[in-house]
Amino acid sequence: MDTASRTRILNFAFTDKASLYAAYMPFIKNGGIFIANSRRYELGDDIFLVLKLLDDPDSLPIAGKVVWVTPPGAEGGRVVGIGIQFGTQDKGAARRKIETLLAGMLASDRPTLTM
Repeated sequence: MDTASRTRILNFAFTDKASLYAAYMPFIKNGGIFIANSRRYELGDDIFLVLKLLDDPDSLPIAGKVVWVTPPGAEGGRVVGIGIQFGTQDKGAARRKIETLLAGMLASDRPTLTM
């Protein structure tokens, strides 16, 4: 099987709003999230993300695609990881859930892990 065509599974948990805010990418169509990760990914890789948010006992299953890569040694000491664009399969459920949790913080000018 060609490794470029395989979907990779990634589990990640955000335990506080500050780290979720720093990783959320509202500027990406359908929303997205930055995941600190040292594994090698390429732009366009399909990802199945199992995301735990704060104290919610349920995980969010998210089909997505890598749209951002911060490699080791990136300028400015940026955190190594990938940005995952949420797919359309969940009809915006992941985006709505994250934006509800971050209500009031999204207009902040605090720096994030992406832009």
